[in-house]
Amino acid sequence: MRLDFVKMTGAGNDFILADNRSGSLQLSRKQVARLCHRQFGIGADGLILLVPARTDAADWAWQFWNSDGSDAEMCGNGARCFARYLQRAVPWTKPTVAFDTAAGVIHAQFQGEQVTVSLTAPRELRLREQVMTSVGPLEVSSLNTGVPHAVVFVPDADQAMVQQLGAELRWHEHFKPRGTNVNFVQVLAPNHIRVRTYERGVEGETLACGTGVSASALIASSVHGFRSPVRVQVQGGDELAVSYSGADGGFSHVQLTGPASFVFEGHLNL
Repeated sequence: MRLDFVKMTGAGNDFILADNRSGSLQLSRKQVARLCHRQFGIGADGLILLVPARTDAADWAWQFWNSDGSDAEMCGNGARCFARYLQRAVPWTKPTVAFDTAAGVIHAQFQGEQVTVSLTAPRELRLREQVMTSVGPLEVSSLNTGVPHAVVFVPDADQAMVQQLGAELRWHEHFKPRGTNVNFVQVLAPNHIRVRTYERGVEGETLACGTGVSASALIASSVHGFRSPVRVQVQGGDELAVSYSGADGGFSHVQLTGPASFVFEGHLNL
């Protein structure tokens, strides 16, 4: 079977996108992992398929997989890329679009190459919990912004043990049974942070994570008294913005703004 695809990036978080409105494309977990493999496939942090909407509240829907072939509920950078992909694939000419995900209906607004997505209401805020690790006790906060995220504040993001501690916390007893994504956050200035993220499903650091950026900004609001909007520098070098209403667990109207760019397109035989 031939797969026509587009490769996109959202602040360095990259994705394979394809049109499956016909329903003819049935991918196994092994096939998804192979396509996302950076040596043996196209290479990506995730794969997204366009499918018809499953609810009257949405215009379209997606199927989303992590690079290891596991299902993912939500991805902020992927949502921005998917919105721009709709403009080309459908094509979609309206200034806004709504699409259904496993985390709920996501609304997107277009501003050129910049896209703003409205995330589902965050939940399960837990602040400043002590978690025992191989390097001793760590103060860890957590929040679900569509997927679960842990946040560790560090003095210098460049020195953070992202791979070692990220993998340890991702599988930690404290976050069972689902596990968690892990964000290492440096405060640069008031309302300005830098974030490095270890992503579950990728099982390593990615250049950006939209839901992680959002969780980090909201937790910084609770821990450090930040106010909306929060500027966030990601490992890929881009800057994202997180705006929201409320504080201390009562967050609402969370929006993530950042770039979504086309890299290349092609086809291959599965």
